[in-house]
Amino acid sequence: MRHRLKDVAERAGVSVKTVSNVVNGYVHVKPDTRARVEEAIAELKYRPNLSARNLRKGRTGVIALAVPELDIPYFAELARHVVTAAAELGWTVLIDQTGGGREQERVVAGGITEHLIDGLIFSPLALTAEDLAGLDGTPMVLLGERVDRGPADHVGIDNVAAAREITAHLIGLGRRRIAAIGSQRTPEGASARLRLAGYAAALADAGLDFDETLVAPAPAWHRAEGAVAMRSLLSLPVRPDAVFCFNDTLALGALRALHEAGLRVPEDVAVAGFDDIEDGRFSVPTLSTVAPDKERIARLAVELLADRIDGDRTASPRELPAPYRLELRESTQGP
Repeated sequence: MRHRLKDVAERAGVSVKTVSNVVNGYVHVKPDTRARVEEAIAELKYRPNLSARNLRKGRTGVIALAVPELDIPYFAELARHVVTAAAELGWTVLIDQTGGGREQERVVAGGITEHLIDGLIFSPLALTAEDLAGLDGTPMVLLGERVDRGPADHVGIDNVAAAREITAHLIGLGRRRIAAIGSQRTPEGASARLRLAGYAAALADAGLDFDETLVAPAPAWHRAEGAVAMRSLLSLPVRPDAVFCFNDTLALGALRALHEAGLRVPEDVAVAGFDDIEDGRFSVPTLSTVAPDKERIARLAVELLADRIDGDRTASPRELPAPYRLELRESTQGP
């Protein structure tokens, strides 16, 4: 049987209002009274009726997370962390995949369906800051690089700095023909442009020329595109001795192409990725990569959204940086 506030109040010998104050974190409750209520809650295994609470507040208790592709492991892993962080607030997360399409992103950014969600954590590829500024109503936190310092709170890592560091790592190994896989010239390729900028900066730092022939495009950041790009680079008159892939799935494809070509990693070609997906910890060889703190990104996004839902929705947008680190494994360091 599900116990009610009244049952807890009777067990603790207090009023229903006092139990409500304890459950809702009201600070002005005497310590001994709070202890009795908490003991009664534990004994009865009482759980608040979140649906009723949300209805009283005019809330649904549902937020949305919208990402371009759930097939990209980074987004699947990020979604898991968002669900975990949201559950601590009693929220349910509706997950949507936009495909990076403009019309689907417009639907998502408009609140999906009126009164269905309380807020949105959104990683857009097609919409611009101007597109998002024209919307109102649904509290929103942005992820990714397409729109930052824009019309809503944003959480992200420094992609230029991270790409610069992982490229510098490859240079530090003595590699001089360092390729890059994942460039994109489309408006949706904001992450690609930033990571390319970091790659180019690291080359300049080391006095190495930027060679366009060593930059391989990838219209999508999937394993197959990584393999195709790697085969193209291997067909050059002088092949690269290292490659920085703009995400880990591209890097996994590149590893496969190198294996098929009979080349050793890292002895012949060192390989580095970006995102630290779980697959890279079990590939052969294991994958060196940039590791964004996905759990921290998710928690910051949920915290910012909670502030907007319950607080000032008109305050200036906030830009919160999330940490990252290099995870150096066998694909650059050897066994």
